[in-house]
This record gives sequence, structure tokens and C-alpha cells, in this order.
Amino acid sequence: MGFNKKMKTSIIESDIIIGMLDTGVWPESESFNDTGFGPIPKKWKGTCQKSANFTCNNKIIGARYYLTDGDNGPEDFISPRDAEGHGTHTTSTAAGGLVSQASLFGIAKGTVRGGVPSARIAVYKICWSYGCSDEGILAAFDDAIADGVDIISLSVGSSIPFDYFEDSIAIGAFHAMKKGILTSNSAGNGGPTPGSVVNVSPWSLTVAASTIDRKFVTKVKLGNGQIYEGATINTFDLKGKMYPFIYGGDAPNLTLGVASEFSRYCFPGALNATLVKGKIVFCEYFTDYEGVLEAGALGAVFQDTGNKDFQFSYPLPFSTLNVNDGRMIINYLNATENPTATIFKTSQDNNQFAPFVVSFSSRGPNPITTDILKPDLTAPGVDILAAWSEASTVTEDDTRRTRYNIISGTSMSCPHATGAAAYVKSFHPTWSPAAIRSALMTTAIPMTSNNNIEGEHAYGAGHINPLQATDPGLVYDAGEIDYVKFLCGQGYTIANIQLISGNSSSCSEETDGTVWDLNYPSFALSSTPGKSITRVFYRTVTNVGSAVSNYRAVVNAPPGLIIQVQPSVLSFEYVGQQQSFVVTVGAELGNSMISGSLIWDDGVHQVKSPIVAYASIML
Repeated sequence: MGFNKKMKTSIIESDIIIGMLDTGVWPESESFNDTGFGPIPKKWKGTCQKSANFTCNNKIIGARYYLTDGDNGPEDFISPRDAEGHGTHTTSTAAGGLVSQASLFGIAKGTVRGGVPSARIAVYKICWSYGCSDEGILAAFDDAIADGVDIISLSVGSSIPFDYFEDSIAIGAFHAMKKGILTSNSAGNGGPTPGSVVNVSPWSLTVAASTIDRKFVTKVKLGNGQIYEGATINTFDLKGKMYPFIYGGDAPNLTLGVASEFSRYCFPGALNATLVKGKIVFCEYFTDYEGVLEAGALGAVFQDTGNKDFQFSYPLPFSTLNVNDGRMIINYLNATENPTATIFKTSQDNNQFAPFVVSFSSRGPNPITTDILKPDLTAPGVDILAAWSEASTVTEDDTRRTRYNIISGTSMSCPHATGAAAYVKSFHPTWSPAAIRSALMTTAIPMTSNNNIEGEHAYGAGHINPLQATDPGLVYDAGEIDYVKFLCGQGYTIANIQLISGNSSSCSEETDGTVWDLNYPSFALSSTPGKSITRVFYRTVTNVGSAVSNYRAVVNAPPGLIIQVQPSVLSFEYVGQQQSFVVTVGAELGNSMISGSLIWDDGVHQVKSPIVAYASIML
């Protein structure tokens, strides 16, 4: 991924410093080559923590690590060096340089680049084999803020959402926001369960994961010539050679008393190694690869009822097929005396339905503050090729090393949004975190519920559009006092607000604002099913487009939703001028969500905001 604009020079981009809080980085990767980079920006105040096995350069200008007792394993490097691969992947996605002929063993071969390849990188290793500690996260935030980073990227999150005052990431992001630094967060991989979204603080950017226009397919050919299309990333090339093909149910491990009714699922220990060794095994239900691997199978084909909108790599030739194709294969195995098959190396095809939010991406509604829409937007996070740690293998139980790997997750979409935020920051270095987030949200490409029935609870404001985000026309700005007002209005105690803000904050009539008063680029309201509800939203926009301009309110209100905007026209006479308006939304709530929108249109800019009403039963 990369963003280009002829008016933009890499000189300005090279002053942008992205702070990556992750598992560290593999500094020798070609993605972090500093050829052509000038001196380190004068604003940089950080350090490259001394280590016997890690050296910074003019691309990776700083690196630190934060080790808490018990977090590291024997494979970890006690340095900023990445032993796992995750941090190297996310870092190169956000700001890696151009590298030609990159691939995963020939798959997806081409030129890779990060969102802002000229940006500098500061590495903060917070995650180890056994986890990412709150102490390390908070310390890394403190250091990144003091070091002078411009954007913080954090592809880390808990499996369940925590309230803001209990969430080290939310607390760290608040402190970063106070210093003008936007934190880009992954939304989590708990989808499609409703209410599974994490990292939902309104002062950070929450990023869902969506597909790209490329998909990978792994074909299986039978001895009868029939070919079936599966969904994995198979890096092994069998050269089209046909191998003996056996049904797992015909190879039970009788020594352990396993019956064919169990061995057909190919669980660990269920297969007779003598019967399956050197053969391709067909398994009726996808569990994992360990059973066929330990039994010595040459490869495996699994029947899989799960989602096939993303793929994994495996340590042996492997493909997963849908149930209908699985039945055809069972019929072939039952009707053929000496069945054979082969598994082809993965090829790529066009994904005509992209972009849509992938099944694993965590969904709203927001479980902490129901009337703030989260995630904020979505970005590419499926089957992403990026740099990898050479200390790590392609996948578990594998021995092969690779310089580039293909993986999926909101961990991958987050650095795409980080790169986009850094790109906007390079054009507008004085913009606040809220202004940058607003620009990304209001220029996002609208999506529909045709491919994601959860609608905005899956994709927020839509699919990220970095080039357009540099010229949004209007922005919804907010700062520390606005978020304190929000917290006061939500009923948080002074003690809890101080845990978040780090200040001796107090709540009063002047600092008590409702959630609907927070100057957010999206609008959400919720209530119990079967109830009529009306909410009033107060918003202020700042003109960052043409000095003299007139914006007209364009409302999309489907049946069941009434949207009124007052005034319906906003006139500006200079850049930086602010205008306020009121949006009144009425909804008849059933058990589902109603989606509308507000667009401020001046004939050049379309400042888009989703408006979502839903029944709280969705949580």
C-alpha cells in the first residue's frame, strides 16, 4: 500500500515519525533500508536503546523495549528485535520502503511499500511471547510522547473490552491526544459477534479490517480430473504430481482405540500413521493441521463449514473446501479403488466483492459507550503481504524462514490507517488528533449492508480513502476539555477521570456534557426495542477547505428515521472559521438497526457522517 500525490514531496513526509508499539522489528529487512534518507529530524528526542543485536539507522531512528518479569520466553530477544514477526509486519505496512519482487515463496509477487514510505520509524517493543503488560504499554506511551512521535500505532487489544479507566491503551492514548498525537488502534478479531469491538475510546481511531481486490485460492485436483477450489495459502509446490488419496475415516488409529467415526475428523492421535504416511488425507471437519502432520501425511484436504473470506498458511500442502465440494470428494473416494489427488500451489484471483469487512473483524455496538459509533472506519486487513522477522517461521510447526509473509487481522488494518493518518499529518502538521480522525472518517468511501449485514457496526464511516482525506473541506475538532466533559456527562467519578486524564479534573455544570454533545464525526443513538426515541446532537465544524464556501446539508433518512438539521446551510468566509449546527434524530426502533447519513456538500467536498439508530438488544 502507498499513497501518492504530485504536489507532495517526500521531504515533508520524512519529518513524520511513526511510533510503533508492538513486538519489535527486524531492522535488517529491506523495507527499513535508509538509503536516500537525510539526517534524523531535529525534533526527535528519543534513543536507540543499546543492545548487542540491534542497530538503528536513518529510517528506524529509535528503538526501546519494555520487559516485565514473566512476559518473555526462551525465543525472545531481550532487545527491540522482533522474534515473532507481528511487529515487523505492522511496521512495514505503516511506513516500509519500496521493495520490488517481494513475495511469500513466489505468492503475491510484486512491489511492497508502506503507507508513508518516507516516514521515520520509532520502535517500542511492548509484546513478548507471553503477552503485553499494562506497565510496558503505559511506559511506551510515555516515552513515545516525550520522544516526539507524530502518530502512534497499536495493533494490540484485549479479548474483551475494558472501561476507559481500566484500559492502559485508552489511558495512554488520552495522554498522547493531550500532546497532539493520534493513536491508531485495531478494533479486535472477535467478529462477527455483536459488541466484540475493543479499543473504543473516543479520543483514538478504531480500525476494522476489510478485504482487498485480491484473493488467494488453492485448487485440489482428483484422479478423475475434477478440480475444486479451496481457501488457504499453500506455499508448497507438488508440481502437479498425483499422490495416493485416503479418507481419514479409513485410517483410524486402532492402537489407541480410535473408531472411524472419530478418525474422519483427523484430530491429533486419531490417524494410523502407517496408512496415511506419504499420502494426502481427506478430513470431514476442519479442526487443525496437527493430526495429519503428526501422522506423517504428505498433505491434507479439509471439509470446512467456516468462513472463507481470509486464508492461513500451513506447514504442509493444505486446502479447505466447502461442504458441497467435500461431499463430491467423499463420493470419489468411496467409488474409486486407488484414489489419487494433488494440491496446487496457491494462485491469486480477483475479489470482485471487495471491499467488505471480513468475518473476524470485531463488530459494534460499542460495549462501553453505546451512543458512540465504533469502529470508526475500516481499512485493508486481509491477506496482507509485508515484511517478516527472519527469526520466525512462516507459520507454527514450520521450519522455513521468509523475509515477507501474508497474514490477516485488524492488526494489519490498523497500520494501514496509521499510514493514512501520517500522510494527512504530513500535509497538515498542526491538525489535532480529532481533526485527522475526522478527515479520515468523513472522506471514507461509503459501504452498504449488502455484504455486511451489521452495517456501520462493521465498517463505521466506511472504507479508508487516504488521498481524499488530505482535503476534507470541514473537520469535527475536539480536545482534552471536550473529552473530560464527555466523561463527566457519562457519570464517571472524579477519581476515575483522573486515572484517564492524569489531571486533577473536576466535574461541574460547565464540564458536564452528554455523549451527544461530543463533537464526533458520526452520530449514534440507542434505546430499548419497540421504543420511539429522539436525540439532539450539537456539532461544530471547522473550515479547512476553500476560504469562502457554502455547505448545504444533504440528509438520507430511510423509513423509521427522521433527521432534521438546523441550520441547513453553513457559510464560511475564511479558513479556520467555525460554524455550529444541531441535528435532531427521531427513530422508531425495532430489533434491528436503521442507518442514515448527513452530508455537508459545497459542490467540491462531501463531508459524510453516518447516522445510526439501534435497539440495545443488539449488545
